[in-house]
Amino acid sequence: MNTKSGTRSEKLREAIEENIATGAFPPGMHLDETELAQKFGVSRTPLREALIQLSSMGIVALRPRRGAVVAEVTPQRLLEMFEVMAELEAMCGRLGARRMSDADHAALVEAHKACEAAKLSADADAYYHQNELFHYAIYAGSHSGFLIEQTTAMHRRLRPYRRLQLRVRNRLSTSFTEHGGIVEALLAGDAELASERLRSHILVQGERFTDLLASLANLRDGPSNGNGPRPALHPSTVI
Repeated sequence: MNTKSGTRSEKLREAIEENIATGAFPPGMHLDETELAQKFGVSRTPLREALIQLSSMGIVALRPRRGAVVAEVTPQRLLEMFEVMAELEAMCGRLGARRMSDADHAALVEAHKACEAAKLSADADAYYHQNELFHYAIYAGSHSGFLIEQTTAMHRRLRPYRRLQLRVRNRLSTSFTEHGGIVEALLAGDAELASERLRSHILVQGERFTDLLASLANLRDGPSNGNGPRPALHPSTVI
């Protein structure tokens, strides 16, 4: 029974996390348990377990008398998180350049090709998915279990914001070009160059950070443009 509950709560966590990453559940949105239970066709018990899991990841905030709310971060906090993310990925690149096997190289190149296909189709959502797999291939190539855990956790915390970046004009094409430089450095075994290029790829500074904040502001406003309540959750596929 506990195993089934755990499996159901894990699937719920993934579904809610995906809704947050895509902007369907924007920052600051109240996650009503009754509406969520109806949307996903589940009971309150696995739903509460999923929300607790998301809270432990920092993606959802559980507040007394208000319940679950999609976490919001200040611009300064967001900048700091991207700075840490950049250093973690730079470390993955440095280690990966030294430790990647032929199989790791093949997986990286395959992921890069998948990103190219998504870019050519101008499908931002497909590119986002393939982009995640590309970065995960780099994490795996570090062959450091603890680093992979920490980097993956931070990546998941920043998923909504990394996705938003790809919707900024020309960012998708620029991202793919940067990927090419990263792949080149990793295949050449150049640890410092791989580290430098990954750090630069992740950091959001200047205009990029301003564009990200503007996109985030639009996401927070939502369809109501700030003049009314956010739309209710609509029924979806049962998990």
